[in-house]
Amino acid sequence: MEKAELEELKDKVPCAAVLEHEGFALDVKESTRKAAKYRREAAIVIVIHAGKGWFDPVSEGKGDVFKLVEHLKGCSFVEAMDAVAALVGFVPSAPVWHHATRGNKPDRSVTERWQSGRRPFRGSATWRYLAEARHLPGPVIRTAISANLLREGPHGSMWAAHTDAGGAVTGWEERGPDWRGFASGGAKLLFRLGRSDAPRLCVTEAAIDAMSLSALEDLRADTLYLSTGGGWSPASDAAIRVLASNTQVKLVAATDNNRQGDVYADRLFALATESGCCAERLRPVADDWNADLKMRTEEGEKQEANRVPHARRSRQG
Repeated sequence: MEKAELEELKDKVPCAAVLEHEGFALDVKESTRKAAKYRREAAIVIVIHAGKGWFDPVSEGKGDVFKLVEHLKGCSFVEAMDAVAALVGFVPSAPVWHHATRGNKPDRSVTERWQSGRRPFRGSATWRYLAEARHLPGPVIRTAISANLLREGPHGSMWAAHTDAGGAVTGWEERGPDWRGFASGGAKLLFRLGRSDAPRLCVTEAAIDAMSLSALEDLRADTLYLSTGGGWSPASDAAIRVLASNTQVKLVAATDNNRQGDVYADRLFALATESGCCAERLRPVADDWNADLKMRTEEGEKQEANRVPHARRSRQG
């Protein structure tokens, strides 16, 4: 088949068609318009580049639709080409995005949108989401606000800033009761909570987890709590390398307690070895640090209730 014919075939068959045909399903809550997450049991594939590209977050697998078939089936390129050709005309399900309506392209820059955003305040919808739904304590929320890391998003959601080494906002993680994503037009680097020169670097997968771990550790003064925003971009990798270039630094792989978290932790250990600093694994008891924080909060509430027996008697009339 000629190169032009291959390119035409790639245009006709999106990666989503291959994945749906192979039994994968779209995880809408974990997806954005730019990065759609597909799952089949423990297997995960992220579709990018308007459906023309993909990557496996727990391996080195990535590429076009032909590479995807080779990755899933373990077959040759010729077999992959035949499999893709057989899917011409197959239309994958269109995802339904639950997000605030907005144009295809922001009419303002990332900096302008961030600066015009309102900071959360006690009693606001975003504060309630963080304090009540995510169980983050007031001191942690106030610290993040004081560091210019949080903004009010639509419908009670939170924006958590990713910044460069100079503190400039490059984008933000978006999290809310019914939505998760990343700033349109923004760039993932690192969410950074704590001293920029801290000797201990705790790398998590989400800003919510970075703040949750800081709460569990009572905001350790020697620690910079980081988030890569649920992925492992070259820019995030480079930013971590800059921070870990000091051999006196301890790099802590505080990623999720699952296979993907273990893969990210292995990458951090390899990075630490290359940088010449020490590293350790810090694993949550549950799946992630926010789940651990919720468990601690609920346990504390139970203990508090047990210390006030008259509160229980009053219910009995």
